[in-house]
Amino acid sequence: MKLKVQAFLLLIFFGQYTASANDMINQLYTEQPIVTPTMALPGHYQVGVKTFTIDGPNLLRSKEGRSLTLEAWYPTQDQKEDYVVYQDVTRSHKSFRMQGKAIRDAKPITQISDELAGFPLIVLSHGYTGYRTIMFYLGEHLASRGYVVISIDHTDSTNRDVDFNTNPGSGFLSTLLHRARDQQAVLDYVVNSEESFLGADSDNAAVIGFSMGGFGALNTVGGCYAFSNELATAFGVDATENQELLQKLNSCFAGKTKSDPRWKASVLIAPWGGEQSVFGSLEGINAPALFIAGKDDDVSGYENGVKKLFEQSGASNKYMLVYQNARHNVAPHPAPKEAFESELDLGHYFEPAWSSEVINRINKHMISAFLDCHIKNDKAACGLLPKTQLSTQQKQADGKLSPAWPGFPDRFATGLEFYWKN
Repeated sequence: MKLKVQAFLLLIFFGQYTASANDMINQLYTEQPIVTPTMALPGHYQVGVKTFTIDGPNLLRSKEGRSLTLEAWYPTQDQKEDYVVYQDVTRSHKSFRMQGKAIRDAKPITQISDELAGFPLIVLSHGYTGYRTIMFYLGEHLASRGYVVISIDHTDSTNRDVDFNTNPGSGFLSTLLHRARDQQAVLDYVVNSEESFLGADSDNAAVIGFSMGGFGALNTVGGCYAFSNELATAFGVDATENQELLQKLNSCFAGKTKSDPRWKASVLIAPWGGEQSVFGSLEGINAPALFIAGKDDDVSGYENGVKKLFEQSGASNKYMLVYQNARHNVAPHPAPKEAFESELDLGHYFEPAWSSEVINRINKHMISAFLDCHIKNDKAACGLLPKTQLSTQQKQADGKLSPAWPGFPDRFATGLEFYWKN
């Protein structure tokens, strides 16, 4: 009874309780204020969205296949305003719906110009557990700015696949083995498509991964895993009985012999694995990389986690955005109302010291600037990447504030840090 009372008080405190939660469509975002960072504003393309399924890699199942459900966002010229509603479940399998700003099955733009082969391809990869629309705000945003974004439901690793109450680790071994290979499988699918796939330019691709998605992305773009026998056994690989599976786990380049040159950049949001020392080498990562971290990350860690991975990465142009006083949830959309009914669900989204909507806007700005700079070779976008470590402006001797970070209005960027090595 005491726990039920505490849960009820929590719902009242956050103002999120409703008796008809399963019937509602969550409106997770407010109108963008005038202080929104420049690159967080939508681009000039309307956005289409399409769901489809491909065959995925299968290192564990002997007979049955392993498919991947994908959500793709892409530029369109359609002008309908009948926007999509996304649907998924929380970790405790409560169904919820979210309002998007994309047009379902709209016609893609496949002919851009004589100068451009297509829109750069972005592969989006959720954490453990998650779902393909957990960063829908970013998929829609990048599509509006001239990218084709394909997000993956990583089979065995989604909220629907895992019973987090009774067996939370049931999909973790599959996640370790398949995450990077799933990301590569999406790129290979687009490359091998007979026709232009939603207008995508697969020769200019980037991967964005959150948490275990970041763990996979580091491997996809050139890192190598090096699980010890003891650590592999702890995660479900009996190294003494299954050396073949251990060798598949301890691979580089998403299981290929070398990194795919089509990967031109990566965004690693709270990537897992640094504290566990699962990477033997990250020197093979050559493409530009943007790391994003919460300084108080209690899942992936910061000093010996994300920061260590950033420092070890061999990328010639690498950057790290840090949210002070943030924990691990620096990528998901804001919590739907249904998630406020339990700590298990709310803990998948909520940040105690930050508004998730503000984090999402900053992510849109920084990731757009980074990708435009290094994928589209846009010098103006390069100029939007900060060149001072702290975002908080300081009062100077003349009483004026020091300059704001590029793209941010005066006085509206605090609590952020930025590091770079060119």
